[in-house]
Amino acid sequence: MTIQALNIFIVDDNKAAGIELKKYLWDKFGDRVEITAFTDGKSCLEEVESDTHLVIITCSPSDEKGLLILKSIKAASPATEVIMLVERESIVLAIESYKAGAKELVVKENGSEKKLSYLIRRIVMAPIRIIVKELGLSQRLAIFFMSFITVGIIVGIALYFK
Repeated sequence: MTIQALNIFIVDDNKAAGIELKKYLWDKFGDRVEITAFTDGKSCLEEVESDTHLVIITCSPSDEKGLLILKSIKAASPATEVIMLVERESIVLAIESYKAGAKELVVKENGSEKKLSYLIRRIVMAPIRIIVKELGLSQRLAIFFMSFITVGIIVGIALYFK
């Protein structure tokens, strides 16, 4: 069984920074991801569809465009996960981002690329996503299936050590 490459979009008005992040993620995940970088939100929104797994939006706390892009993405494709990559901490932006549906907010600093790669692995490579995408099951059925397997493993271990 081959697993579909994860479709990741990066929105950063600084073209060089977007390309650098794209290269880092490609080096980390290889052909398991398909990454497209955009320098503006409008271009990204034109391409977002149901098979867009993740969008990383770079913004500054004083700029409303990042939040507007997030809201538009969630309206067009609610299943698409969004990570906000911000230049500095802002409680207001964090609250508004989470309200609008952002999965995570990461502050650009040393080590932020590692945190992004960890979040990507955790968000879009979860077993539930793989079961839903690859087996065509509903998310509820996939959660039930994973719960059933987990309980089975726990019972098996308990019986083994009894």
